[in-house]
Amino acid sequence: MENIKSKTVVFITGAFVSHTGWDQWRAYFESKGYTTLAPAWPQKDAPASTLRDRQPNDTGLANLRYSEVLDHYAKIIQELPEKPILIGHSLGGLTAQLLLQRGIAAAAVAIHSAPPQGVLSFEFSFLKSLWKPLGPFSSTKKTHLMSFKEWQYAFTNGLSYAVQKDAYEKNTIPESRTVLRDTLTSVSRIDFSKPHAPLLFISGNKDHIMPASLNYKNYKKYKNNGSVTNYKEFEGKNHFVLGLPTWKEEADYALNWIQKN
Repeated sequence: MENIKSKTVVFITGAFVSHTGWDQWRAYFESKGYTTLAPAWPQKDAPASTLRDRQPNDTGLANLRYSEVLDHYAKIIQELPEKPILIGHSLGGLTAQLLLQRGIAAAAVAIHSAPPQGVLSFEFSFLKSLWKPLGPFSSTKKTHLMSFKEWQYAFTNGLSYAVQKDAYEKNTIPESRTVLRDTLTSVSRIDFSKPHAPLLFISGNKDHIMPASLNYKNYKKYKNNGSVTNYKEFEGKNHFVLGLPTWKEEADYALNWIQKN
């Protein structure tokens, strides 16, 4: 397998948060010589406060399907001059896995990734974090906005109230229940036996919504077929890993991995 030669990075945002959460990562990777993009999802290319003002009657976002999100990123990627490196967080991590499977990326880094179809967790924190957003008894005609209390538990557990509040105001946006439910279907199926470009999983042992054990289970599903598949767990990291003061630890680890493969 060829080394990763790409100098283009596409950052892929997860659910519940604005794509601007990648801003410091983009600046850092660009300082290392990479060209970067962090496209918003369809229906989400607006400031977080604007998107929250549309809650809960943003019908465009409420009707969004996960297949549309995947195709949106695929189109952007295929218009680039080279196959990029994909770096995704949470549902963006699963998106990176699925796009890597399509053969349109040079490599992928899945940070605290959401699981593909059939990879499950029964950890209490996982079920508690996702019960309201999935809303099994709620209408898909309205979007879901995490309450501050939900955000404190699912994303920013262990941080001070002031940091949690600031992060909430800057990052939190409404989400499509339809997209979230689609991740339980064949739209998110991974062929774990299929050869793929290099793939790195990064997890954190304090993550409530995407526990490290779930990330490890995702990683272990891949078959030994000659493809590079690696896993790294960091201590003390919650789901707000991209915005923690220690975010460069993950960024540097990813950079070093890219340069070695």
